[in-house]
Amino acid sequence: MSLRAYRASLLWFEPGAHYEEDGLLVVGPNAKGVQVVQAIGSWRSLSPSYCRQPIEHLPGRLIAPGFVDMHVHFPQTNVMGSPAAGLLPWLENYTFPEEQRFESQAYSEEAAGFFLDELLRNGVTTALAFATSHTTSVNALFSQAQARHLRLITGLCLMDRHAPQALLNQPGRTTNAAEQSLIESEALITRWHGKDRLGYAITPRFAPTSTDEQLQAAGELAARYPQTWIQSHVSENKDEIAWARELFPQSKSYLATYADFGLMRERAVYAHCIHFDDDDRALMRETGAVAAISPTSNLFLGSGFFDYAGADRVGFGYGLASDVGGGTSFSPFHTMLAAYYVGREGQSKTGLSLSPQHLWWQHTAGAARALGLEGVVGNLLPGCEADFVVINPKATPLLARKTALAGSLDELLFSMIVLGDDRLIERVVIAHPPTVQSDTTPGAPLS
Repeated sequence: MSLRAYRASLLWFEPGAHYEEDGLLVVGPNAKGVQVVQAIGSWRSLSPSYCRQPIEHLPGRLIAPGFVDMHVHFPQTNVMGSPAAGLLPWLENYTFPEEQRFESQAYSEEAAGFFLDELLRNGVTTALAFATSHTTSVNALFSQAQARHLRLITGLCLMDRHAPQALLNQPGRTTNAAEQSLIESEALITRWHGKDRLGYAITPRFAPTSTDEQLQAAGELAARYPQTWIQSHVSENKDEIAWARELFPQSKSYLATYADFGLMRERAVYAHCIHFDDDDRALMRETGAVAAISPTSNLFLGSGFFDYAGADRVGFGYGLASDVGGGTSFSPFHTMLAAYYVGREGQSKTGLSLSPQHLWWQHTAGAARALGLEGVVGNLLPGCEADFVVINPKATPLLARKTALAGSLDELLFSMIVLGDDRLIERVVIAHPPTVQSDTTPGAPLS
């Protein structure tokens, strides 16, 4: 077995945060040839066993799991920083016009390459991403991710009403738009799901932009392919909620609309989940659906605050997400800091101080667990795919000054969360699996 070892400070989760100031990380191929973690621990305990292997010494550096982004819009890179009065005007004035450009294959391919390189530059090694309603955008993102050996999940955006005509799913020769969109989705599942490190997500944009027929068909597709993901938006904005309630009055709540159409189960990821009551929270818990918390987007658009205390009290899964382009940065450090603000400002009168270790967990191992990928990505335990970042805590003069004063793991992590950005990420290492054909039978596991 060909192994490689790295000596540095190490951060991983088992399940709480574990820190080794002088550690050794050993990676090598598993039985399938995928690069995975073989051993992790202190230099003193592991070095005798691996002294004959190539060891890269990284003094003053921290190796941590690659970040996991649970919700990001690949077509919205150019939309970042666009001024708007709120969610719905922002969609109409900026997002929808930009997304129409992704009908072009050349535009989609260039944008996909830039988007993925930006994720990597910021230390994100796994992402659940929205594409557009054009198959060209989905194929471009999958192919560019495959070329970079990334673990990426995406799918065709389903919307057959209440959007510009150029963005609606188009009918086929003998099918209406709803039917055709699901035919195209199934063809994309067959082509991409389970191929290398790629996964497919059945993707209604949000309930108001799909007819009952399309949502019903999406739920049926999800039942046929239970190992695919589902992604959508819910309860982000009060105007959006009122609109959804008008369109689906038979449902108990906006969230319950998705359950009514068979779209809530394990591997179902709903972005935002801000304006919930305990019935909604219980529905998330009972179905196994999870929340993608998007704090920079929620603050930027004035949507509200995710209720951490309510989620933990009732008990459902969640993790962090950039939500670019409503989100204002690809950087996980900016996202974690915004989540801290949300905890302080959006909870009880006394505020909730999310610990630095918990914030980091939400963007790595916690997000992986929420996606159903615990033990696969987001951590450095033995058997996990060898996706990791090499962090330089002294990347800027201010960081060097502040991290030198850290007397605990929390102080070190929080200094980087508050003061950090892409400059902290000195290097990104990606697990390179062999190319394998996917098993496209319904329900085939994604290995």
